[in-house]
Amino acid sequence: MKALLLPDLGEGLQDAEIVSWHVAEGDHVVVDEPLVSVETDKAVVEIPSPQAGRIAHLFGKVGDRIKVGTPLVEFEGGPPADTGTVMGELPSAPVSTGATPVMGRSAPKDLPVVPRVRVEASPAVRALARDRGIDLATLRGSGPGGAIIRADVEAAATRPSSPVIAGAEPLRGVRRAMAINMARSGAEIVPATIWDEVEIGSWWRSDADVTTRLIGAIGGACRTVPILNAWFDGQALALRRMPNVDLGIAVDTDDGLIVPVLRGIEKKDAATIRRELDELKRQVRARTVPLGDLKDPTITLSNFGVIAGRQAALAILPPQVAIIGAGRVSQRAVQGRNGSVTFVPFLPLSLTFDHRIVAGGDAARFLKAMMEALGRAE
Repeated sequence: MKALLLPDLGEGLQDAEIVSWHVAEGDHVVVDEPLVSVETDKAVVEIPSPQAGRIAHLFGKVGDRIKVGTPLVEFEGGPPADTGTVMGELPSAPVSTGATPVMGRSAPKDLPVVPRVRVEASPAVRALARDRGIDLATLRGSGPGGAIIRADVEAAATRPSSPVIAGAEPLRGVRRAMAINMARSGAEIVPATIWDEVEIGSWWRSDADVTTRLIGAIGGACRTVPILNAWFDGQALALRRMPNVDLGIAVDTDDGLIVPVLRGIEKKDAATIRRELDELKRQVRARTVPLGDLKDPTITLSNFGVIAGRQAALAILPPQVAIIGAGRVSQRAVQGRNGSVTFVPFLPLSLTFDHRIVAGGDAARFLKAMMEALGRAE
C-alpha cells in the first residue's frame, strides 16, 4: 500500500488542520484531483492526489490537527506518480505491537510508527529544556530557519500555567496562530512607542485613499531611516537591513488577524499599490492567499482607524523591529492668524519599535519623515 503523507507546506509549519475532505473511501481518483483541504496558520491549502487509483482509507476527520509526515490517504496498490508530494510505504506486515495515535484516532496496527517532527535545537538548548522540563516539540522556534533558541525555552519556562477553564474550546487556525505569535512577541521584543499626528487638510476628504498614502509614506521613511526596515536576531545580536520594503498589512477578518505582504512598496506608484492591495485583501477574505504572500514582512502597518481608535501601542512580530499604527481621522478646530476658526483633519500615528536595536532618535526621524510625506498635497 502507498500512503500520502502531509507534506511540508512551508513557513516552518509543523502541523495543519483538516478543513474538508473532497473524496471518500472507495472513490477512484486521478492525478492532481483535490483530495483534502487543510488549514495552516493563515491559509487554506488544497492537497491534490499524487497518483491515480482507488482510495483505501482516509485518516482523520474534519477538525483534527495533523503533523507534517503523518498519513492522510492510503491508496490501493499501484506506483505513485512523481509529483513531488510526500509518499510513504504502508507495509502489510505489522511493524509495531500497538496502535499509534494519528489525528485523533488509532492508526491500524500495520502502519509504521510515525516519527516525531524533527526539532531544530542546539545541544545546549536541548539540555536547558530538559532541566526546565520543557518539551521542545511544543515550542515554535524563533531562531534561523525556525530553530528553537535559548530565549524560546526560557520564555516557556517562565510562562505561568493557565487554570483549566470549564467549557473552553481549543483555538484553531488564525486565532491559534495569533495567540502563538503574540506570545512570542511578548517574550522577545522590548517595545517602545511614540505618537504624533499630522494635518492632512491639503488632500483629505471623506473618500480619500488614506491607506495608499500611508503605504507610500512608509516606503519613503524606510529609505530615510533604513534601520526600521530590518530583521533582528536577538540571540546572535545580529541585524539584517532589508534591501526591499515588504510591508505586512494587518487585515481584520471574522477568523482573526491575517497579515498578507505587499512586496517592494518603495518601487511602486499609488495605482499599483491600490490594485495589489485590493487583490491581497480579496484573497485573504476568500482564504485563497498563497502562503508565499503571508511570510517574511520587513515592517508592518495596522490601519485600525478605519474601525475605531486614535492611538495604539501595537505588537511587533519578530524578527521585524517596527510596526506603524494609523488611527481614526478627526476634525479639530484651528484658529487662523486673523482670528477665524476652521476645522482641519488630523491623522494620528503611532510607531512601536524594538528598543533593543532601534533608538528613540531613529524612531522619531522615521515618524517625522512619514508626517512630512503625509502632510504634502497630492
